Formats: sequence, C-alpha cells, structure tokens
Amino acid sequence: MTLLALLFGALAGLGVYAFVRVLLRPQPGVATLLARIDRGQKSMHTHTMTELDSTFSGMSEGTRNLMGRLGDRLEVLAADRGWQLGRVRADLAIMGRSVGAFLAMKIALGLIFFFVAPLAWGVLALVGLELSSAVPVLFALLLGAFGFFIPDLALRSEAAARRRDFRRTVGIFLDLVAMNLAGGRGLPEALLAASTISDHWSLIRIRQTLANARLVGRTPWQALGELGEEVDVEELRDLAAALGLAAEDGAKIRQSLTARAATLRRKELSEAEGDEGERSQSMLVAQLILCSAFLIYLAYPAITRLLTA
Repeated sequence: MTLLALLFGALAGLGVYAFVRVLLRPQPGVATLLARIDRGQKSMHTHTMTELDSTFSGMSEGTRNLMGRLGDRLEVLAADRGWQLGRVRADLAIMGRSVGAFLAMKIALGLIFFFVAPLAWGVLALVGLELSSAVPVLFALLLGAFGFFIPDLALRSEAAARRRDFRRTVGIFLDLVAMNLAGGRGLPEALLAASTISDHWSLIRIRQTLANARLVGRTPWQALGELGEEVDVEELRDLAAALGLAAEDGAKIRQSLTARAATLRRKELSEAEGDEGERSQSMLVAQLILCSAFLIYLAYPAITRLLTA
C-alpha cells in the first residue's frame, strides 16, 4: 500500500509539474523568432477555419478559452523545441488546424481517459466489489495512452478524406486554367481566375495562396508548390513544377494542363472503382457470415440431440 501511495504521488507530482511547465510561457530562441518573422512575411498561413474545422468546436466558451490558452502555450513550446512532427503537421495543414490545438486536445483526452479507471474503481468499491489496487493503475495508464493517441487516428482519417477531395479539385482546377488560357489570358491571370470560380474550401485555399504570392512578389507556381509541400498533395507539386518549366509557352501549357487533368480523372476513376470493389467484397463477407450463423442456428438443435443421444 505504501508503494502504491508513493507511485500515485509521483504520478500526481509529475502531472502538476508538466502542467505548470506548459502554462509558463517559454522564452523563444533566435531561430524560433526568425521562423515567425519569415512566416509573417510570406503570409502563407491560408487556413480557412470554420466551425466544422475548429478543433474545439462543441465546447463551452470557458472550456474553449482554456483550451485555446493551453494550445498557445504548446504552440510556443513546440516551436521553441523544434518539434517537426512529420506527417502530423501536413495533416494539420490540410485540415486548417494548429499544432498547439492538436497537442492540447491530445493532452486533454489523455487526462480524461486516465482518470476513467480510478473513477470506475471507486464506483465498484462503493458497490462492494473489491479489486486489486494495481488494476486501476494499469488500466489508467492504458486508457491514458489510448486517449492520447485518439486525435492522431481521427486526424489521419479526416486528412486522408480531405486530401482526396483536394486532388479532385486540382483536376477541375487544371481544366479551368486551360479554358482561361484558351480565352487569351496570361498564366497568372488564368490561375487566379480559375480559383475564383467557386467558394469550395480547396479553391479558397488556392486563391489565398495565389493572392499572397502576388503581394509578396513570388511566382504563382512557386506558391502552389509550397502549398503542395505544406498539405502534402503530390499533384499540386507536380503542377507547380510543370508550370515553372513551361511558363514561357502558352500553347504547351494548355496541352500539358489538359493532359494532366485527363490523367487525374482516370486515376480518380480507377481509385473509385477500387473502393467500390472493396466495399462489394466487404458486403460479400458480411453476407457469408450471416448465412453461416443462420445455418449454425438451424443445425444446432439436431447436433445437440445427436451428441446427447
């Protein structure tokens, strides 16, 4: 019992220490300040936040403010420590979410799931069911780890769906740019005009990127390439590379864009056919399981009589 008390005390002290360290604003280094200035000059943070995109949507105002302050501290902490986060940062970029909000949600869910096991153990103890004191510790650690990684799983699936939507938009965008080029517009004007055809979130993202590139004096294809790197959309990076190589020849650009759009449509069609085939196989497996269960249900009385005879 003494050992368990020491263990719980150490965990509680570690949690309090981590919470205080997060609330204290760390002093950013020179590299962090330069990175912030560079991001501010480029103005490439083209997040199109909505209520559906917000990480803290559905929370009360007080909870949202608390999570927002915690997210700001974690944002500074991640920048000061130089955390790259790899694919997670690209997924957050495609979803229009910040790193700090994502880390705050991970910590909040981890703590909530961590305290579920002790609460359940206390309820069972009040009912009269006695369990070993080591059980809630193990379950608390397991549930805390599970809650900590739930946002990663949700983010990965949501970002994959949004990335597919973005690829579909790129194919449509290529056709629109080719039509604007055929109408006699220059390449920068054709890109910007094609991005204003709709208020879809992906076209808004492209439109903001092109507008910001004009303000800071960068070429549109460079800005599109950086956006492709940020959100990890390979088709956008390939488009930026093709536009950079053929920017001086409008006819070849039109032919290249038309061919790329057709290639993207064929790829999308093949992926859709593959997804439909997977769903058909899943339905077939479900039907086989239902039929097998029904046959077992019908044969169970006869088998029971044969075995007991």
